[in-house]
Amino acid sequence: METIDIGLWVTGGLLVLVIVGMRVAFAAALAGLVGLVWIFWSKKGYASEDLGWALTVAIKTAGQVPHSKVSTHTLSLIPTFILIGYLAYYAGLTRALFEAAKRWVAWVPGGLAVSTVFATAGFAAVSGASVATSAVFARIAIPEMLKIGYNKQFAAGVVAAGGTLASLIPPSAILVIYAIIVEQDVGRLLLAGFIPGAFSALVYGLLIVGIAVIFKNVGPPVGGFTWGQRFAALPGALPIVAVILIIIGFVYNPFGEQAWGTPTEGGAIGAFIVFCFALWRGMRWGQLKSALLETAKLTAMIFSIIWGVLIYVRFLGFADLPGAFSDWITSLTLSPMLILVCILLAYAVLGMFMDAIGMLLLTLPVVYPAVMALNGGETVAAADSAFGMSGPMCAIWFGILVVKMAEFCLITPPIGLNCFVVAGVRPDLSVQDVFRGVMPFFVADGITIALLVAFPAIVLYLPSLAG
Repeated sequence: METIDIGLWVTGGLLVLVIVGMRVAFAAALAGLVGLVWIFWSKKGYASEDLGWALTVAIKTAGQVPHSKVSTHTLSLIPTFILIGYLAYYAGLTRALFEAAKRWVAWVPGGLAVSTVFATAGFAAVSGASVATSAVFARIAIPEMLKIGYNKQFAAGVVAAGGTLASLIPPSAILVIYAIIVEQDVGRLLLAGFIPGAFSALVYGLLIVGIAVIFKNVGPPVGGFTWGQRFAALPGALPIVAVILIIIGFVYNPFGEQAWGTPTEGGAIGAFIVFCFALWRGMRWGQLKSALLETAKLTAMIFSIIWGVLIYVRFLGFADLPGAFSDWITSLTLSPMLILVCILLAYAVLGMFMDAIGMLLLTLPVVYPAVMALNGGETVAAADSAFGMSGPMCAIWFGILVVKMAEFCLITPPIGLNCFVVAGVRPDLSVQDVFRGVMPFFVADGITIALLVAFPAIVLYLPSLAG
């Protein structure tokens, strides 16, 4: 049996394991190990006496992967970004953000829901975890919306959809993972996420206003705030502004010289600033302990997925499946843009059955080389490319697109994790209620993705400034 055939069989087995409910980390590690044993054994002609040798070599090969990849300096970004989010929550920044957004924009139709979206976008700028964002605002925003007569399904949908913005707006753990898998510059990818993230929040806000105008009973406006009250709410949000400016400054020096530091250093300083602010706001030892424990739990989960999937990725390299898939994609007679759209649609379907991080980790080693080949290769110039951009810019553009698809997967049934989190935080809501509430936001995400595909400059403007 050819190595390509082994790759296809093992990949099919992996998908079966994931669909029947095995955790992605364990399913990927098991599939990768079995695949490595299969390939090494096949090289010896499936002789029974060589099975032990194949198993030994496969275990040694798989064992080298986790440490060599996960010990890289870049991955230290992930726990730092997650810690910023939890410290911000215990510092009271989430409620301060929500209050500021409410005082400034709650007067529009559906204003409290729009305030929730903008507040989640602001919190996303200091948190790398969508799940944490949804959990926090389910406690803060939903009671406020229900108090003035919002439909509970719609209120839950707003929070679940708003939480997805943390996947795109830096600091984003998923963007860091994408950069590591495809070996691209983390700083440029983080820069690229700002405008699409803000754009996504704006589209969500416009959708909510439109729904509130058409259905008068959905989201009554909230008025009565004076200009003095509005400006008084702004200082509570200043630490978030400081963190955003620090991350941008460390990734891209706005004064035109070299960057002030690495994204990791920017994240560490951002975490220190939020920590100091939390202490000033009266954070106790128990709250700090909870923040550290939650950060450790989420980091361990993400790293476990990375470990397992990297073993599978090593197997894919031996099976040469990425190369075969790239050759097949480039041999199609369809236009490159149509093929890209089909790939994005496939992500939408796959996201119904897998979590976002696992989905990207499993697919990118195969899909990313194919997309780069469609554009003309890693080093192609913009003038010679299929999508009108150079190889490095195509890598950034495609990264934002797939991360946006990962956002979409966080609210799609039956696995939409954000919906389960909101339902878990609010006992008065069922998972079915939350899934019904997020349905209008599928339209908003579809519009956003279409515009990002049609107008790549939305994604590439900031990275182009960084050179």
